Parts: sequence; C-alpha cells; structure tokens
Amino acid sequence: MFAEEDGLKGDPRLQAISEALRIVPHFPKPGIMFQDITTLLLDHKAFKGTVEIFVDRYRDMDISVVAGVEARGFLFGPSIALAIGAKFVPLRKPKKLPGEVISEDYELEYGTDRLEMHVGAVHPGERALVIDDFVATGGTLSAAIRLLSKLKDIACTLWTTYFSHSLQYFVHSGKFSVLVERVGAEVVECACVVGLPEVEGQSRLNGTPLYILVGPQLRERPC
Repeated sequence: MFAEEDGLKGDPRLQAISEALRIVPHFPKPGIMFQDITTLLLDHKAFKGTVEIFVDRYRDMDISVVAGVEARGFLFGPSIALAIGAKFVPLRKPKKLPGEVISEDYELEYGTDRLEMHVGAVHPGERALVIDDFVATGGTLSAAIRLLSKLKDIACTLWTTYFSHSLQYFVHSGKFSVLVERVGAEVVECACVVGLPEVEGQSRLNGTPLYILVGPQLRERPC
C-alpha cells in the first residue's frame, strides 16, 4: 500500500520526498536504474518528513523491534526506533557482525546475497517492523521476514529430526525443550521509502503488509 492510499494523498511531504530522489542509470550493473536516496538525505525537510510519516504510522502499533536492512535501512531505522520507543536491530551482510549469527539467503534483481542477525537480538513474540529504502522484487524483505522468524523454523526442524530418530532423546532433551519455546518475532509490517507501483514482491511476503511512501523516479535528475 502506498502512503497516499492511506490518507496522505496530497500531503506535501510526499511530494518533497519524491522530488528529492535521483535516478542513477546502469548502477550497480548495466540495465539497472538505481533509485538514489542520498539526495533525499541532503534535503533536511524531505528527510524529516520521511521519518515523520513512518513515526506517525507506527507509534501506536506496539512495535518493539525496528529491523533495518543493510545498508540504507540503517539511515531511517534508528530514528524511527527512537521515536516510537523500540530497539533497532541491524540485518547485515555476511561477516559484518562479530557475534554468533543466524542467516538467510535471498535473490536480488541483479544477483544473490545474504542477511545475518545476531542470535538473541530478537526475543520470542516481539512485534517487529522491517525498514528498507527500496522494494522491487521483494526478495530482500522476504529474507528479512524469514530471518526474524528463524528461531521458530529451527525449533520445528529439530522436532522432526529428534522425533524421527530417537523418541527417548525427544522426551528427555532439555536443550530441545528450550529451543521449542524460542519462537521468533512477529513481523507486523515492512516499510520502504520507494517502491514500484506493481510490486511483484508483495506475493513473496506471505501476507505481511507492505507500506511504501512514493513511487520511483523515472528520469534522471542533475547531480
């Protein structure tokens, strides 16, 4: 859903955000029309308006985790988290986090990648918001949702493995019992600054709502 479809049609902040964006052709690979939000960051009014809209939407949703996708999700996520009283959890590229991590692979429109998160960063049953700058195919957001819910998947896998191979171990394993109780976060919504009008990725989010501020720029702007 676009912000203008949710009561913000005609809001001057959306126009300012759209006008502050820049398109960079053939980056990072030939044929990719990159939506550059760094020019948005240069406009303090547009940047402030971006954060304000997100904060207004999520302030009363009882969200305890704002998860930002590396790297541009880090530019908006911390400000939103502070304003709504939530913690910020970075979802990073491989080998960037120093502690024990869990990971999730995903496909991009121009390749493949992986997201990682520190074990213990998210607690059972927490309500999470995923924030990124741009959504096209939905692959990154889908990976983020799976990653935040990863502990539940681990528990289910262990249930099948232990039950199939040793009923006695299944009954007496304290470690297994703890893992079953460690359910991942509930991802309440995914939010992006820019998104395609026909976001194919919405079907990949398994019912998780998607909130987008503006559509992409379709022509180059001067540097």
